[in-house]
Amino acid sequence: MRCKILHQSTTTSESRLAADILQWVRSHYPDLVKCRRYLHANPEVSGCEFATAAYIAKALSAAGLHPRLIPQGNGLVCDVGAPGCDTPTIAIRADLDALPLQDLKSVSYRSTVANVCHACGHDAHTTIALGVACALAEMQAELPGTVRFIFQPAEEILPCGSLEMIDFGALSGVSQIYGLHCDPHLEVGNVGLRVGALTAAADNLIVRLTGRGGHTARPQLTSDLITALARVVTDVPAIVARKVDARSALLITFGVVQAGTTYNSIPTHGYVAGTVRMLDEGTWRSAPEVVSDVVNQVLAPFGADVSIEYLRGRPPVINDAHCIEILRSATVLEMGSSAVRDTPQSMGGEDFSWYLQEIPGAMFRLGVANPRERLELHQGTFDIEEEAMGVGVRVLARAAVRALNYLASTPTSIASTAALQTEHLDIQVAGGISANGTSTMKIIENSID
Repeated sequence: MRCKILHQSTTTSESRLAADILQWVRSHYPDLVKCRRYLHANPEVSGCEFATAAYIAKALSAAGLHPRLIPQGNGLVCDVGAPGCDTPTIAIRADLDALPLQDLKSVSYRSTVANVCHACGHDAHTTIALGVACALAEMQAELPGTVRFIFQPAEEILPCGSLEMIDFGALSGVSQIYGLHCDPHLEVGNVGLRVGALTAAADNLIVRLTGRGGHTARPQLTSDLITALARVVTDVPAIVARKVDARSALLITFGVVQAGTTYNSIPTHGYVAGTVRMLDEGTWRSAPEVVSDVVNQVLAPFGADVSIEYLRGRPPVINDAHCIEILRSATVLEMGSSAVRDTPQSMGGEDFSWYLQEIPGAMFRLGVANPRERLELHQGTFDIEEEAMGVGVRVLARAAVRALNYLASTPTSIASTAALQTEHLDIQVAGGISANGTSTMKIIENSID
């Protein structure tokens, strides 16, 4: 049900701020392009975003702000506004890291780092958040509260960088959080919105086998690990899908199969690794036990020793209805009602979800598509239509102002927090394997310890 926030309802101060933001975007659009192209040409992989963080910190300082680097130096936070014990604080998050992929484009801002490129739009996310911060810095005395900008490392890997920022205290005193993600399937000028689950939960799974090897002429004398691994790849996804509610769309896909070195020798060890994705949080919480039980059942006839590592990744991004309505109204006011697009839930994972386990918030999808050529995320050819950055700054800045106004007028109405149930660690699973083999399972929580 849509919250009762009228699209056309604005205060005089908000309208004045909106006009100032629009003027800032028009005046500084070349700076946005320059910043994004610099970041695109100088990418850093997850956990190594030191030069990127320093670049953003320098830009924020030049705008008269006071950024604070996290202890590792590859992430930072920065407050903009008029802090006070009676004024609200909301957050805007951007991710800094690039992917270990070769940049395949022939453009002037092509990556200068071998086998590293911004193929997921994080350079645009960072530039847009920086633009919002610099724009609001010029009018912060008029803001009805504080906007905290979170520039986080390591979105693309586990452990997630969002947990590192939470441990740093990035959400201290924050009532809501907003973020965005580039969408190459939406054309520039459009904004994709969805209440509830926006992404899937995403975990990692590794199954390691050890057993008796031998000659391929006599597999009956061995644990036949190649066949056993093949059964994991083909049977486990199908059986697990029958053990959970079909509406959760639990999907297991393996990306690594490794065993053996020659054609006529059955190896003594091997492993498979992949991802486990699902659409709802309830299934995500029960998935480790369900998956491990099925793996053990499938492998029981082979008599191999089984080690299962289930690495918790990230829960689904669950968009708060109030926050989506704020984004919807901001989009309508800035871009018109035709710019709002319903967007489907994705099977991709996004560590913005960990912030939403703590406080309400929402992520929107920003149209960056070139209508002449469809480019996919996580490919070395990925690029954006740069006009999208102006749209992103306008929508996100307007949403920040509207969120602060709304919180200031109804400070307790949407400041609830969602508690995350802590999972247990290092679970040893007995049973489900033959007497000739053993099975252990470890659930590895996504923490920065």
